[in-house]
Amino acid sequence: MSIEAYIPGATAVGVVFKDGVILAAEKRLALGTFIMSKGAKKVFPITSNTGAACAGMIADMQVLIRNVQAIIKIREMELRRRITANSVTKLMSVIMFERRLFPLLTQVILGGVDDSPSIYVLDPLGSVIPDKYACVGSGTELAIGILESEYRDDMSESEAKNLALKAIKASVQRDSASGDGVDMLVITKDGSKEETIAF
Repeated sequence: MSIEAYIPGATAVGVVFKDGVILAAEKRLALGTFIMSKGAKKVFPITSNTGAACAGMIADMQVLIRNVQAIIKIREMELRRRITANSVTKLMSVIMFERRLFPLLTQVILGGVDDSPSIYVLDPLGSVIPDKYACVGSGTELAIGILESEYRDDMSESEAKNLALKAIKASVQRDSASGDGVDMLVITKDGSKEETIAF
């Protein structure tokens, strides 16, 4: 049996809209053809103004996010101000690059709102790519077509939510490793809120 059979698939999407960022991921955890869970959490708030959507090994996502959250809390207490999304991304990139010989098997879309909303894509070695919309995981090829054809710079929150949901639904129809509903994190200047959508 090949190693690919043991690496979980997923679909995670990030979209920048006029006033903030939408991060979304489906809830299925599948190892090859075996569905381990229908309620896996792949979207995580990091600070009040940043969050991450991940694809890959759930344990590696959790270790990475908890590590970043702890370091950011300490740094915010030292500086007595909020850390920017760009700084959170750079910290995560450094942590992933330090582990490059035994990498954390996760792809990350990190989003946040400072003066303006932004998202960044990180691979398991810590490479950082800023963008307006992104998707990672085994369903990327299916979801990116929807995002590229329908994304606009001036989208409202509801339009961005609908686009992220449509991209994930397109992926779920063809990618057997994706499915069982969507977790969504909406980040604006006023803070962040989490939603779960069943389908």
